[in-house]
Amino acid sequence: MNADAALAERNRKILIGFNNFAHAVDHYVMLIFPTVVIGLEAVYGRPYSELLALGTASFFAFGLFSLPAGWIADRWSRRYMMVVFYIGCGLSCAAAAVSPNFVTLAISLFALGVFASIYHPVGTAIVVAAAVNRGRTLALNGVCGNVGVALAAGITAGLTYWIGWRGAFLVPAVVCLATGVAYLVMVPDDRAQKAGRSAAPDVRLSTVIMLTVFAMFILIGTTAGLVFNTVTIALPKLVDERVGSSISLVAVGGISTAIFLCGAIAQFTMGRVLERYQAHFVFAFTGLMQFIGVVWVCYATGYALLAALAFAMTFIYAQVTVNDFVIARYTADAWRARVYAVRYFITYLISGAAISMIAFLHSRGGFDLVLTVTAVIALGFVIGTAAVALLVNGVERDAKAMQPAE
Repeated sequence: MNADAALAERNRKILIGFNNFAHAVDHYVMLIFPTVVIGLEAVYGRPYSELLALGTASFFAFGLFSLPAGWIADRWSRRYMMVVFYIGCGLSCAAAAVSPNFVTLAISLFALGVFASIYHPVGTAIVVAAAVNRGRTLALNGVCGNVGVALAAGITAGLTYWIGWRGAFLVPAVVCLATGVAYLVMVPDDRAQKAGRSAAPDVRLSTVIMLTVFAMFILIGTTAGLVFNTVTIALPKLVDERVGSSISLVAVGGISTAIFLCGAIAQFTMGRVLERYQAHFVFAFTGLMQFIGVVWVCYATGYALLAALAFAMTFIYAQVTVNDFVIARYTADAWRARVYAVRYFITYLISGAAISMIAFLHSRGGFDLVLTVTAVIALGFVIGTAAVALLVNGVERDAKAMQPAE
């Protein structure tokens, strides 16, 4: 390997590393508040459903602003958008940490949602473009996001217990700001690369099939967003209420972290699974297993609930990786950030509805009602992924038949 090739490989690994870390940061910062809110109940004497509603605008912004983020990245610079992501998340967390009242806190959380919305359309497009082995790279990227979710519950609970809820926002603020500066210094400018991005997808679908698949992805994105966000946002409180014995906030955070890490560990295998089996069939299978997991959680109590949550979380996060892989297969690099923007616009705009849904249903029927509704929504995801598998199977079979023999 010559010096130029070695430098390019080094830059590629640094780029993927920063964006994998960004995926962890993205989910971490968005899930600080759902754990902090448990501590705020004791501090301010307000009910869970009322306090949780403070984060509604933040989760709506997380989905809504992904659309302009993807468009700006493809038109301007994916690199500079990631710098904006890191710095913006850091400043928003700092603002939340020093908020003097609930109104200011809600505004700070909204700003956090705006900046956090940048990662998925932009960072995912960067990782896909830089990947040598797309399946394994996306699997590792998914694991990093899952680790961010897992650490959010445990670390936030610990910081809240030891230094207060404001410290739970301030520490990640410092990390985000420092990483943003490092990203700007270490990652090369990418604006000259725009013209060289491919305009052809890996597998080209006919117009009719493409439009039908797009319609199914609207169903998939909606149901995936509701299931993903309902379970991840509600999990700390669900553990707090349904494990059985009275446990501390730190214990709730630790248990939640362990459950999320089960999903992270399982995702390590997803890259190899995608190498061995066709992605559209894997997609349908993960959707079915996700549904089974949510139904199991509906009926589980005590320590059996932890096993049910671990099973459900495994496939809730597995579908995210497969979802990104399938989209990458049928979209060109030149406009992939905009396609991911639409996908995450649907998925994470729904997160605002999810947080409102949890608050509404929990106040009327507790987690029995929340989980029953989530299971019905998960069934819609099964229908959507099965339909996509059937639609693209013939095209994939023809594409495989046309590949030259090795």
